[in-house]
Amino acid sequence: MPTALVLALSLAHAVPAAAQSATSTPAPLPADTARTEATTTSSTGGERSELERVTVSVGRGQLRSVQSLSQAEFDNAPAGTSPLATVARLPGVNFQAADGLGNYEWSTRFTVRGFSQNQLGFTLDDVPLGDMSYGNFNGLHISRAISSENVGRASLSQGAGALEAASSSNLGGTLQFYSNDPTGQFGFRASQTLGSDSTSRTFLRVDSGASSLGQVYLSYTNQEADKWKGAGQQKLEQWNFKWVKTVGDSRLSAFANTSRRREVDYQDLSLDLIKRRGDTLDNFYPDFTAAVNAANTLCQPSNYVAACDDQYYAGAGLRNDELAGATADLRLASNATWKTTAYYHHNKGMGLWFTPYTATPALKDSQGNDIPGTGSPIAERTTEYGIHRWGVVSNAEVELGEHLLKVGVWFEDNDFDQARRFYAVRPNALPSIYQFPSNPMATQWQYAFNTKTTQFSLSDTWSVTKDLTVGAGFKSLKVKIDGNREVGNDMPSGSITAQKNFLPQLGINYRLSASNELYGTIARNMRAYQGAATGTSPFATNAVGFDAIKGSLKPETSDTIEAGWRTSGRGYEGSVSAYLVNFKDRLLSVQSGSGIQGNPVVLSNVGDVRATGVEGALSFRLAPTLTWYNSVSLSKSTYRDDVVSGGTPVAIRGKRVTDAPDTMVKSQLGYDDGALFGSIGVDYMSKRYYSYTNDASVPDRTLVNLSAGYRMKNVPMLRELSLQASVSNVFDKHYISTIGSNGFTNSDPTGTYATLLPGAPRQFYVTLTGKF
Repeated sequence: MPTALVLALSLAHAVPAAAQSATSTPAPLPADTARTEATTTSSTGGERSELERVTVSVGRGQLRSVQSLSQAEFDNAPAGTSPLATVARLPGVNFQAADGLGNYEWSTRFTVRGFSQNQLGFTLDDVPLGDMSYGNFNGLHISRAISSENVGRASLSQGAGALEAASSSNLGGTLQFYSNDPTGQFGFRASQTLGSDSTSRTFLRVDSGASSLGQVYLSYTNQEADKWKGAGQQKLEQWNFKWVKTVGDSRLSAFANTSRRREVDYQDLSLDLIKRRGDTLDNFYPDFTAAVNAANTLCQPSNYVAACDDQYYAGAGLRNDELAGATADLRLASNATWKTTAYYHHNKGMGLWFTPYTATPALKDSQGNDIPGTGSPIAERTTEYGIHRWGVVSNAEVELGEHLLKVGVWFEDNDFDQARRFYAVRPNALPSIYQFPSNPMATQWQYAFNTKTTQFSLSDTWSVTKDLTVGAGFKSLKVKIDGNREVGNDMPSGSITAQKNFLPQLGINYRLSASNELYGTIARNMRAYQGAATGTSPFATNAVGFDAIKGSLKPETSDTIEAGWRTSGRGYEGSVSAYLVNFKDRLLSVQSGSGIQGNPVVLSNVGDVRATGVEGALSFRLAPTLTWYNSVSLSKSTYRDDVVSGGTPVAIRGKRVTDAPDTMVKSQLGYDDGALFGSIGVDYMSKRYYSYTNDASVPDRTLVNLSAGYRMKNVPMLRELSLQASVSNVFDKHYISTIGSNGFTNSDPTGTYATLLPGAPRQFYVTLTGKF
């Protein structure tokens, strides 16, 4: 399959050229499009009528690798599908999740060109979402930031992200989401989805239509689904509000979104556990007696048995979020614009884990004696999060002759509170896994972090000739973290700063013809430290470890070189790009023991990583109603240095990077005649390693997904009525989806490290939508 696609990409110019012989020659790329780096899905002018029907764009006119998805791609995805799953078809992208719709956050992993999710940058309407990792300290996941039905488009920069993008983690590129606007006429939309495992999703949206006050929409989403194995539900409730008003050539907008998410965890598995007990093994919940028996017989320190970690009682993730922003996009003059976004985000979150490593003591009577039946060998362990952050993103553009000057600033002040607490678990009054617990019996540690981020960017895009455009710029980034330990012994406290005053970016675009162009980019990026007590953070170790590293630790940096060719014409777009990335001062944190024990990690700079690769994408409009999209990614990411972990040398030089498949191929055939619509997609990925020494891996897999629907216009009392059915994992493959759910390990020759999550079996969904 990979060979066939490479050949198809190499013929991308020849095949459409023959098709064009009977049609008019495509219009040249407008000069203003060649000079700017717009994020729209097609160019303007005469070319737009030809390319707008190709809904996956390759970023024509850009100075760097950019791929974009239009609103049609998100509209045609099965209702409730994670926007990340929709973006996953783009070259270089690896997205995994353990549920059918890709929303289970503990399991979601999004990597690009070998860079993990916490090394990428994400924004929504220019508002930073942080790195969107589980337990995020400076943002939130896109599935909570906005309902998938309200996503309008997305733009992915696989290598060198836009200089002005508000991110302090984008070593490997940026993914920018944009919400759709309120419609210009009054309307109401109602959708109901039913599916496998008692899935139920209700989406309601009302649009005000245009008025002198602007136009608004308000939407409500409620989704519930049983886990596909074990017991428990995944729940999500959201409100989205957006207002837009045009004033002359300027535009004002604001949004306010809320999210209430409750997810019950799947048990993390190992290869050995899957071999012994099957991939449908899950936690004991709701059988508390079984969990107590296991804790009493397997988990006692005096006679610990490895099977203690096969299953726990339950785990869950609870998240409450409020995200708001306001934007003034001003046309100051015919050649000058100024766009400023102010935002605020509040989060309350907890990760729950019922641990057999801490017991709940019995209650005492008035004489100080234990009350029988009130104690248990299990306690509820939480990691608790509280985010209060605000910021401003401001960017100005001025056209001066053949030059387009851009200047941008971003400032964020983030207060992040984090704690590790334990709550009593009493057999006669078990706590709910869907509610925030109260009255802890112990606090292991508690932190108050303040992170101040300041970024400045400046660039000049120069149209040297009508065919040659060059760009040069830089950004300066400073992130200072103050960590105040409020509770805890032998825990670090203090300040640490990541700062680079000059992170340059150079780019070039040369138009060979009306249909073909070449581009190249060189860029340097930095990833700031994480202001948190967990994860790959300098504060996730002990006090001695922090004091030892805070003066010598270096932030991760990357140097990216990429070059490519784009071709486009009537009904097709294609691109091929090659890249070389040198990733320096890699930070490695190694988890000691099982994840539930919460042991301090060992954090250090452990050398470099080199990634090389070739990517291609090709979109065809085979007929007015038929599209065919293909992407292929061939890469090699390797560690460049051996490391020392816990005083022991670990030979990883030349080994492949964890969770970085060498080959990914994706193909999707779509049909839409205005009434009948549907698609069939094939997704291949080669094997992935989850140990640094490459002695542990999961095999390759191929998945097929299918959807079909029908729209009816002008139905009595309705403007439109549609019915869509979809099937994921059509052939019901057993495969490992997420790797690294509990981090990665140096070596796992026996396959006993529990950091894997199987993918969901075949799932069915049906959605009925009415537009009034």
